[in-house]
Amino acid sequence: MGRIATAAIVSLWVIPVSVLVNRIVPDTYMDEIFHIPQAQKYCNGDFMSWDPMITTPPGLYYLSLVHVAALLPSKYVLQLASSFPEACSTAVLRSVNGVLAVLCSIIVYEIITHLRPALDDRKATLFAAVLALYPVHWFFTFLYYTDVASLTAVLAMYLACLKKKYLFSALLGAMAVVIRQTNIIWMLFVACSGVIDITMAHQKDSVEVDDSKASNKGTNLSALNTSVNVSSNLKRRKSRGNSKANQHIFYPSNASSASPTLGLLHEIQAIVLSSWRIKWELLVSFSPFFFVLLAFVAFLLWNGSVVLGAKEAHAVSPHFAQIMYFSIVSTLFAAPLHFTIGHALDLFQSFWKNRLLGFLLLFLASIASLLSVHFFSIAHPYLLADNRHYTFYLWRKIIIFHWLMKYLLVPFYVYSWFSIFRLLGKTRMRIWTLVYFFATSAVLIPAPLIEFRYYTIPFYFFILHTSINDSRSWLLIGILYTVLNAFTMTMFLFRPFHWDHEPGVQRFIW
Repeated sequence: MGRIATAAIVSLWVIPVSVLVNRIVPDTYMDEIFHIPQAQKYCNGDFMSWDPMITTPPGLYYLSLVHVAALLPSKYVLQLASSFPEACSTAVLRSVNGVLAVLCSIIVYEIITHLRPALDDRKATLFAAVLALYPVHWFFTFLYYTDVASLTAVLAMYLACLKKKYLFSALLGAMAVVIRQTNIIWMLFVACSGVIDITMAHQKDSVEVDDSKASNKGTNLSALNTSVNVSSNLKRRKSRGNSKANQHIFYPSNASSASPTLGLLHEIQAIVLSSWRIKWELLVSFSPFFFVLLAFVAFLLWNGSVVLGAKEAHAVSPHFAQIMYFSIVSTLFAAPLHFTIGHALDLFQSFWKNRLLGFLLLFLASIASLLSVHFFSIAHPYLLADNRHYTFYLWRKIIIFHWLMKYLLVPFYVYSWFSIFRLLGKTRMRIWTLVYFFATSAVLIPAPLIEFRYYTIPFYFFILHTSINDSRSWLLIGILYTVLNAFTMTMFLFRPFHWDHEPGVQRFIW
């Protein structure tokens, strides 16, 4: 029932807003001027032509063909060749993302209920509906961009992995990579997450079996009512059994008895040992991911670059400041979770429990952030020249408003990352959080352009793994998203403007 309710709620805004956007902006806009003509070539059966300005693979265009085929009336089944070009209008192609947005909300609901089975359907539906309003994802639901399809494919891959359908997950991963190349990183992240889950589940089962055997031995020996010596021997065996079991026990991140570093090393050791015991099971289960990775490496060797077109404008650059921008943007998009007195106190107490290590990490993070914004902060030509995006104004009005400004923002970057780690640490192992950080860094650091669309997938992985059950916080997030969406869509639809150096109408977007 929750799936239907989630789909119905999301459809309530997808359908009317799509109609409004297509009525006011019927022509292609911005990146659509590349994507829609390319998709229409595919509709015409021309699979060999390629626009050199398009950077992403044709996965979205293949999905569009399936979508258009599903929309064609049955009387045209025998006339597909002539019907496809007529059906591939701008409005129809944009509707692909509308359908995918509804499907994505259902997948989000499924992930929430899988990760938090104790959560009731109403709350799970509320959380999924709020996440469907995430401003960047919501806005591009109504245009023909790759973002909604990319997020949907990645989350579907993750859901399949959570349900231990590893072959299907790898196939979805391949589809995600064909939609956007950087999704290869998220496929590897999903595979690593699956390995962590399966090894720790195997370890837990082993501990339970050991405890069960020890308990059975204790019951049988006590029933014999033998001498005190036998009883003392039993206690010693129990002690040795528990000691052996404790070598495989996972200590949660918030355990006060172990420092974060020791806890992380313990987790790594436990996963390595467990992985070796079940190496053949892991090899069989996760080999499909390896084949997708090999295919991607072959693509890199053939193409000579990650992107397909416009290679000069998207050259890989060491943009370490990008992960700083991601942290603060993500915390602002989930402000009711991060900026509360209770959460700040909780974060401070977590540092205070291990003061030496905590303040050492704080110092190192601050130094790394300062070095990142000083030496590895890139002003891409697109960022400086295009006033149709939020990032243009954030860069000019905040980051470079004064030469000190980028350094004054460092404490906020550091707080944001530690806050993200703290929230993830309540539900996930430290090793999982570390892999998440590496995956996010691998996706964002090579990207020279500051683009909020790149932050969507790592944000969803973060927010889906928070343990916030407070409906009030989620309602506040929903209100924040609704206000941002209303403002952005109003600017896009009703506040067009013109450039002196270029003909045509310009509109403000994310």
